[in-house]
Formats: sequence, C-alpha cells, structure tokens
Amino acid sequence: MIYADGSIGTHPTIDFGCGPLCRFNYDSVISSLIAVVLTIAIAFWVRSRLQAGEPTRFQAVFEWGYDQLRALIKSNVADDALFIIPLAMTLFLFILIGNWIEVFPLALFPILHGANADLNQTLAMALIVIGVVQWYSIHVLGFRGYLRRFTKPFELPLLARIAFTPLNIIEEIQKPLSLGLRLFGNIFGGLVMVYLLTLGFTAFAGSSVIQTALSPIWILLLVAW
Repeated sequence: MIYADGSIGTHPTIDFGCGPLCRFNYDSVISSLIAVVLTIAIAFWVRSRLQAGEPTRFQAVFEWGYDQLRALIKSNVADDALFIIPLAMTLFLFILIGNWIEVFPLALFPILHGANADLNQTLAMALIVIGVVQWYSIHVLGFRGYLRRFTKPFELPLLARIAFTPLNIIEEIQKPLSLGLRLFGNIFGGLVMVYLLTLGFTAFAGSSVIQTALSPIWILLLVAW
C-alpha cells in the first residue's frame, strides 16, 4: 500500500506489509538512486579526463584538490591513511549531488527532493564513516589499544579514568547521531525556507502561467543563494 502525505517533514511511503523494514520513503529512495547514478557517471567522466603526460587545465585543478586533501589526511590522521581519499571524495560528490538534485529537474518532478533531507540517509552515511573509523582504530592501535582509548584523559589517575570511561563510550556512540542530524538539519532547514519563500513568490506572481515560467528560476536562485 502506498501512503502519500504532502505536509512538511513527512515523506510518501510504500509498505510491503512485512514490518518496519519493508516500509520505504520512496521519494528518498528515488532521489538517492538518481544521486548514486550521477555520482558514478561523473566519477567515470572525471577518470576519462585524466591522462599521463602534460595535464589539462581540468586535470591540474583536480590534482591540486587531490594534493590538498592528501596533505590534510597526512597531517591529521597518518601517512598510511590515504584510503580515506576515495571515500571522502565519493561522499563529497554524492552529498553535493544529493543536495542539489531537486534543482536539476527544475520542479518538473515534485517527488524529487534533496536526498539528504531524509534522516535515514544521513544516519546511514554517518554509520558508514564511523564504522570505518572504528576499523582503522583497531587496525592501528590493536584491540587492547582500541579499548584503552575509552579511558582518556590518560594523564589522570586510574580511578578518574575509570569514571570517565562511560562518558567516553557515550561520546563515541553519539557521533553518528550528531553527524547525521547535522547534515539532515542543514538540508531540511534549507528546504523548508525555500518552500516558504516559494509560497510567498507564487502568491505574489498571481498568474498560473507566470508561476509555471518563473518558479524554477526562483527556486534555483534560492538554492544557489
């Protein structure tokens, strides 16, 4: 059964009747799939523009950004943590496309929205990133060293470090929730503001012909601003 609700903050859903795991926000699924396809297509296009020998202007800019990201990772993580680069660049491109996806069809398809305006999506990406962080911590520190990091600050006496352990565990658990809510709040808040300002614009425009012609331009200007 398909459920549709046009109020702000809700998503049209489809339920296959086998519990909560079989109920989907199909507008978010469609928007996310489009963002995935565009991300993969752009990645292959960028790869096709890279070549050996004298770099093109595009390749020079790309390599400059790559070098900046590599230097940032080396200075903040470790020299052997360069596996973060493809993950970071993929997430950056996917989030960028997901945020702008509703601008591409210029409101011709109302079912599309900013993919990251769904908390399920942002929490999923946050869990992936936190999972990679936990794996890398165990890989570098070992399992014993990984557990020891939950007893910081290390300069305190043993009893004080034991008292801090539950707080450190809570801090680690809340990280994916904080990351997911931060991105969701930014995108959802922006979409609400665009929606409200667009309502004011359509009321001011009056004519349905003018609304149809100018609403896409208005939305594009609002999102870009």
